[in-house]
Amino acid sequence: MHLFLTGLYLIIAGIAGGLLSSMAGMASLVSYPVLLSLGLPPVSANVTNTTAQIFTGIGSTVSSAKELHHARRATVFDTAWALVGSLCGCVLLLVAPASSFEKVVPVLIALAGVLMLYSLLSKPTVKKRQSHPVIKGIALFLVGIYIGYFGASAGVITLAILTLAEDLPFATTNAIKNFISFAGNGLAMIIYAFTADVHWAIALIMGVGFLIGGWLGPKAIRRLPVRPVRFVIAIAAFGLAIYLAITTY
Repeated sequence: MHLFLTGLYLIIAGIAGGLLSSMAGMASLVSYPVLLSLGLPPVSANVTNTTAQIFTGIGSTVSSAKELHHARRATVFDTAWALVGSLCGCVLLLVAPASSFEKVVPVLIALAGVLMLYSLLSKPTVKKRQSHPVIKGIALFLVGIYIGYFGASAGVITLAILTLAEDLPFATTNAIKNFISFAGNGLAMIIYAFTADVHWAIALIMGVGFLIGGWLGPKAIRRLPVRPVRFVIAIAAFGLAIYLAITTY
């Protein structure tokens, strides 16, 4: 019975995390504390969480096929830059421990919230100009380094950058964000499999929930009003930044 309840606990946490990940990029708000509550060490919880989130990417990619199809060039371009950065981040992880980056994470999450609010305050009547491809690529490359090196709540940072850089519907921008996270987490998982302590059974069980939540998230985004969703994401980012700052410092 204990094993059944633990499995149910992980699946429910995965569904909540998958929804948060595919809609806002903040799965770690739920899934990471849940893994810590099961007694996993912080670094092991982080890599297990990253591995389980592969299933969110599968669910959200299938569910967002229409948006990704209509923005193929942007998806390939943005993902390529982020993936190169993710590879560099994974290599960096082999040299320096992820714990050395933890104190910077709350600042990055808060900055993502600021960027999201800034995008809301920009004049909606003026057609947004796309940023220079190289500037956007460098920003995504840096986010990719973060995904490969530490990764917690990287999705909200990616979403904030894409919201400012792309002149696309929010549902499409969110779909690209999900695909970037999927590719980055996939690369990180392959490297973690040989270099870190991944709890595979836990990752697979939680992954069932992530798959469900990841599939449902894009469908919800299509039906929800855009500006309130972006505002809620920004406020949630500030809340997550405060929580991580308290637990870190």
